[in-house]
Amino acid sequence: MPIRQMKDNSEQHLVIKNHLQNTMNPIQRTPKTAQNGKGPAAGHEPHNTKQSRNHTSPPTKNKGRRRGRGGRKSDQGDVCMRPSSRHCTVAQKPVNPGSADILAATSNGSIQNDHNLPGMEMGFPTSSKSLNFASRPGFGQVGTKCIVKANHFFAELPDKDLNQYDVTITPEVTSRTMNRAIMAELVKLYKESELGMRLPAYDGRKSLYTAGEFPFSWKEFSVKLVDEDNGINGPKREREYKVVVKFVARANMHHLGQFLAGKRADAPQEALQILDIVLRELSTKRYCPIGRSFFSPDIRAPQRLGDGLESWCGFYQSIRPTQMGLSLNIDMASAAFIEPLPVIEFVAQLVGKDLLSRPLSDSDRVKIKKALRGVKVEVTHRGNVRRKYRVSGLTSQPTRELVFPVDDNSTMKSIVEYFQEMYGFTIQHTHLPCLQVGNQRKANYLPMEACKIVEGQRYTKRLNERQITALLKVTCQRPRDREHDILQTVQHNAYDQDPYAKEFGVKISKKLASVEARILPAPWLKYHETGKEKDCLPQVGQWNMMNKKMINGMTVSRWACINFSRSVQESVARGFCIELAQMCQVSGMEFNPEPVIPIYSARPELVEKALKHVYNASMNKTKGKELELLLAILPDNNGSLYGDLKRICETDLGLISQCCLTKHVFKISKQYLANVALKINVKMGGRNTVLLDAISCRIPLVSDIPTIIFGADVTHPENGEDSSPSIAAVVASQDWPEVTKYAGLVCAQAHRQELIQDLYKTWQDPARGTVSGGMIRDLLVSFRKATGQKPLRIIFYRDGVSEGQFYQVLLYELDAIRKACASLEPNYQPPVTFIVVQKRHHTRLFANSHRDRSSTDKSGNILPGTVVDSKICHPAEFDFYLCSHAGIQGTSRPAHYHVLWDENNFTADGIQSLTNNLCYTYARCTRSVSVVPPAYYAHLAAFRARFYMEPEMQENGSNSCSNGQNKGTRVVGESGVRPLPALKENVKRVMFYC
Repeated sequence: MPIRQMKDNSEQHLVIKNHLQNTMNPIQRTPKTAQNGKGPAAGHEPHNTKQSRNHTSPPTKNKGRRRGRGGRKSDQGDVCMRPSSRHCTVAQKPVNPGSADILAATSNGSIQNDHNLPGMEMGFPTSSKSLNFASRPGFGQVGTKCIVKANHFFAELPDKDLNQYDVTITPEVTSRTMNRAIMAELVKLYKESELGMRLPAYDGRKSLYTAGEFPFSWKEFSVKLVDEDNGINGPKREREYKVVVKFVARANMHHLGQFLAGKRADAPQEALQILDIVLRELSTKRYCPIGRSFFSPDIRAPQRLGDGLESWCGFYQSIRPTQMGLSLNIDMASAAFIEPLPVIEFVAQLVGKDLLSRPLSDSDRVKIKKALRGVKVEVTHRGNVRRKYRVSGLTSQPTRELVFPVDDNSTMKSIVEYFQEMYGFTIQHTHLPCLQVGNQRKANYLPMEACKIVEGQRYTKRLNERQITALLKVTCQRPRDREHDILQTVQHNAYDQDPYAKEFGVKISKKLASVEARILPAPWLKYHETGKEKDCLPQVGQWNMMNKKMINGMTVSRWACINFSRSVQESVARGFCIELAQMCQVSGMEFNPEPVIPIYSARPELVEKALKHVYNASMNKTKGKELELLLAILPDNNGSLYGDLKRICETDLGLISQCCLTKHVFKISKQYLANVALKINVKMGGRNTVLLDAISCRIPLVSDIPTIIFGADVTHPENGEDSSPSIAAVVASQDWPEVTKYAGLVCAQAHRQELIQDLYKTWQDPARGTVSGGMIRDLLVSFRKATGQKPLRIIFYRDGVSEGQFYQVLLYELDAIRKACASLEPNYQPPVTFIVVQKRHHTRLFANSHRDRSSTDKSGNILPGTVVDSKICHPAEFDFYLCSHAGIQGTSRPAHYHVLWDENNFTADGIQSLTNNLCYTYARCTRSVSVVPPAYYAHLAAFRARFYMEPEMQENGSNSCSNGQNKGTRVVGESGVRPLPALKENVKRVMFYC
């Protein structure tokens, strides 16, 4: 059985240097660079895309002229599988002799300059627009060609002039829904007269768009609307609005045509935005719009999620520029909504049905208040009058005790009496509090039983595990079913009958786009020579550890086990530990079968005391030698225990830990144990497997010279958390040429800040003056120490960046990489390839025929290794979709890779094959994964670091980066962010986040 991936418990100013005249490979030509620092011109000659995967010929003088050549291919029989596989020596590579020994690690960990690279000119782009992204060097050729279908629908461009008008509504309205109602009334009243029969599209804020011009360039209109939501006692009243419409600009459709043809690099955002709004106009009126998606209880019957929530089905829609022209991307979507229940029923679901017969506890009150704050309710005690209000809180007193003044003489009346006399409404449950609506100064009280939750309110707070499971059941669709629903959605939306699409001359195809794809071959994996199987070729994205031994199995001599689960007896825990130790041994590790001290049982609430006891007891037993590994058995539902344990171990005690849940301890499956063994080995600094091409020096633009591969990600707090910091993580490979082991660093930074602030930084030290640091610099130094080589090429995979942030992130983070390198040596600037990895997109790929079993995996998804770089990809930039994993359930989501900057001159085949092959090196399972591992590891590290944030942690001027530096190097005031505690040195060197 393949080992599946397993979770533990949850688990400016820029200086852009010009492209190097590739000093690492002087014969290889690079695109010319303008003096102002621009990247490769959009129209530069595409490079030769032909490339052989396995090179058997020896290097020649002109080796660099052929793109994608790797280093010398070693005879496979000569591969030496000692704990550290033989490296491809730099002497064999086409490296400039003057730069061969530039970096040497000094005693304090910095890097000295022995020689200088050729001087480099600097450019200063005045804005992000002066920076061009890498253009496509050609199309990939490697792999078995096939046809797939994509959920993109061709959109025919209009031949009409598109015009933009500015809209000003007085008095000002903040609600987009209200704005739309006003403009809808305006069009209804004036379309056939002042608007000249035009049907405009409106964005809900300040802009109105038309196909053709209005008969005026400026005009003021008057619109009257009935206000439904005015005060509690006020009658319905009519409100008058003044609307001024003013011509602003005409969209450049010729520019759009040129861009789609690949003749212009800059996208005409105005024209794309207009067409997107036009195609959303009708759905906005029909459905509940949220972001780029539309939801309705009528699309499919809502499914209950529990605690007063339900899932609504919907669809995502976005217009995208592609190589085939404009495309409409349609995908299915689901979201959690608050059930439109009577408030008293909602509250009963939340805190229990016995609510009606008992007083509320303080915890109940807090739970209800949090759930209902901001929720819109409508009154039900006034017949057909359904006034709507937004809940601001709960009263601290029960309804029976609430009184209010009814006249100027301060005559008081109770809420119970008022509702009885005014509306003939008898409040039954007077022991419950009232809802507070309105602001604090003029709060009004509404009894819970007189209110109902308004339909169509998205739930934005955190779902519990039960609700997440229920929502996943709804969203998990087999590819055939998802494709069917997407086609049904397009048919139901009837874009050919859409009056707005007709008005603007937009025509949408009803067929999924048919796209040429290729299935990249899986890479050969190398295991230890002492195993029965020394290498392995994965089949359909998976393999197993049978008859194989880890290529670098580590030794665990001193370990201990701590049991936090009351239901696990000591004999059961001991049996589990024996089985795990045996599995580690079978897998290739040297694992002492006996713990340093007997298994220690502890209570979860005393986690810190228990950990320190085990740590100290073990130290005493081993006469000062530290524990190498701590096993921890946790209850299945353990609250904050997992996070507390990881924080204490990794930032306080310097312990590597492996957590195991109670259910797995009782079950003891071989698959689970093998998976845990893989995780323990990499946490101890070992390697489970490596790419055969890597140790044979056959990976183009990785094997030829020392190459470091970075992964970076930023995770943000959940919705509703408005003060928690964001967490940035960067990992970097530490084992060239294998690129399998990674070290990681994490930092806290400003709330929802996407740019990674601590990639490079300087600060003032009283003794040393200006000191340089940051995550990039530290990891470069770490690579030098680990390999004895200096990185001469950088590949940087950046996760979690939306298209709107591409320019900003590239400008800032590429600059930080440059500065980090220059701080190590004045002219040290290894060429950089910067790739954004996106998973949060809505492109899905389907087999051309669902009946063809040879083109799908067991789940009905496309085969792992399927890559698409044509038709649905960007018209000119260097991007591709790669489905590197086999589906398990639901529809596979391909990762979207966008090469923003490429000084290493990768071919399409080069970067696609490298990325796909790396996906087979993920340490936690014997499956290829859906995202390139360095980006995956960075995400895991950032997620782990959120556990390090103690609520009571004092802001005492420690470094905000968990990189093991001394505290006191940076004060909190500089960033205003509470710092993370520093990782212990022995922790940050290994893959602790696995």
